Amino acid sequence: MTESRTIAILGGTGDQGLGLALRFARAGEDVVIGSRKLDRALEAAENVRGQIDGARVKGLENADAATGASIVILSVPFEHTAGTVKAIREVLEPGQIVVSMGVPLATAVGDAASRMVGVWQGSCAELVASLLPQGVHTVSAFQNVSAHRLQTLAESVECDVVVSGAKAPRQQVMELCTLVPGLQAVDGGPLANARIVESMTALLIGMNIRYKVSEGVGIRFTGLP
Repeated sequence: MTESRTIAILGGTGDQGLGLALRFARAGEDVVIGSRKLDRALEAAENVRGQIDGARVKGLENADAATGASIVILSVPFEHTAGTVKAIREVLEPGQIVVSMGVPLATAVGDAASRMVGVWQGSCAELVASLLPQGVHTVSAFQNVSAHRLQTLAESVECDVVVSGAKAPRQQVMELCTLVPGLQAVDGGPLANARIVESMTALLIGMNIRYKVSEGVGIRFTGLP
């Protein structure tokens, strides 16, 4: 664990964000769960403490959660991504890392979750980068990790996580994956590659439906050193 590191998870009241909060808290990290509604953030933090003895976790509104956090993870639906970033950008400072988990699924326009909508910037992660203040780093990660498997603490997650962005912040986010049993970080190169990774989410959702895998399908890359 890195000393004095705080991980803020905005949208940590949702299934996937809560799963990450549980895993990082279990690994001994300082975790802040953010939400647009304080009562929901407090409830989620209490949920984590109820499952993990000694968990260092608290709940705050999004802007307060993002203030001073080393890494800010955006675990919100695509349609709320821009609004969430705009609501916190005034409190962000150079050197902070913002992790985009968002995927432009067609559910944002009332269509199926197994399809995508186009994003002018190319990907949700690149949209986030276009909205952040100068000096705040954007990294793409965690889109394809099953929420159910994250929350099932008795089992390892068994999934690869493709991490894309500038080299130094990318490596910091890759280190987070080592905190979760079964997760393996894969170096995804520059942020533009998030376009490919995000589209894989729609594919996996379709596979979950076709194969009736309620726990969520994961991905593995073979042949890596």
